[in-house]
Amino acid sequence: MHEAELMRVPQIARAGYESTLAERLEHIWKTEPGIYGWLATVDHKKIGLRYIVTALIFLVVGGVEALVMRVQLGGPEQHLLTPAQYNQLFTMHGITMIFLYALPILSGFSNYLFPLLLGSRDMAFPRLNAVSYWIYLFSGVFIYSSFLTGQTPDAGWFNYTPYTLRDYDPGRGMDIYALGMVFLGVSTTVGSINFVVTFLRTKATGISINRLPIMIWGTLTASVGNLFAVPAVSLAFFMLWTDRQLGTHFFDPTGGGHPLLWQHLFWMFGHPWVYAIVLPAMGIISDTIQVFCRRPLVGYTLVALSTVATMFIGFGVWVHHMFATGLPPLSLSFFSAASIVIVIPSAVAVFAWIATLYTGRPVFKTPFSFIAWSVLIYTLTRTPD
Repeated sequence: MHEAELMRVPQIARAGYESTLAERLEHIWKTEPGIYGWLATVDHKKIGLRYIVTALIFLVVGGVEALVMRVQLGGPEQHLLTPAQYNQLFTMHGITMIFLYALPILSGFSNYLFPLLLGSRDMAFPRLNAVSYWIYLFSGVFIYSSFLTGQTPDAGWFNYTPYTLRDYDPGRGMDIYALGMVFLGVSTTVGSINFVVTFLRTKATGISINRLPIMIWGTLTASVGNLFAVPAVSLAFFMLWTDRQLGTHFFDPTGGGHPLLWQHLFWMFGHPWVYAIVLPAMGIISDTIQVFCRRPLVGYTLVALSTVATMFIGFGVWVHHMFATGLPPLSLSFFSAASIVIVIPSAVAVFAWIATLYTGRPVFKTPFSFIAWSVLIYTLTRTPD
């Protein structure tokens, strides 16, 4: 019922409505005892922890895959892996680290902290939040089930066509990868919608826009970015699946398609995805550093604006992954310029962190050590990408 309509309802009836609404919400939020309750919980904190634990398990699996590849490369004439097995591990390692670890673990932290920082009881759509996690878990298990078939994706996590078309890669691995990514795209998209609606509808009344923690800015900006970026790659994988299974020719040049279309769709997603991963992490650094420096973050407004600007410019740099594909020089110049300009908002955050460190009174605890070294590593490794 709309708030204006509710005010016209007699007070007794309004109290009854609010009581009924509270009971319904408590029923939704309640975690039942036993196995059923463990599986069906919609508590954002428990779901956040599940994201973190699941992502860390995938991190370990991806690390083992990397270790096996390093052993293979550790000396000449190694025969631990065949060339085909090496390609499969290389591909699965990339899929795991990029899609099944990097963003999901940040989703875990955001799920846990987002409602707490906004002063809300839970996410706006608690059940949808739980469904998002279970789809993510199913997607990861589904992709890894390709090992059981003996036909694992082997064309790299970037999956360039035409190498991944049925004529060149006839196994089931590519089909499993494509469908798994479509499912994962559903999980990411509905999760992003949940974050946006939670911000718009459930934040506490006293939290004005200039009082939001930077992590809220990072997660919100990343979620809006995902709503535009993820459908592009989900569409690309679905089109690839139809090329392989239904005989369409989206990426097949012999049927009027174009392999370069895959690269455009993939990197239209792939590069904003980089910032969707890093912005919540930068938000965590910004909020933690001011606590352990015992002073507000220097340049709060500029850092918040730079967070939004980073994601906005991030949608204009994807072609720098395609400089060798024969695109017109004028378009390459535009994307080169955007790739350099995007360093500026990142630098704003770094200088704000350094200024906060310099003007604050740091408390040298373990979390502060992690944050300080993160700032150093980020500064040393940040390049126009």
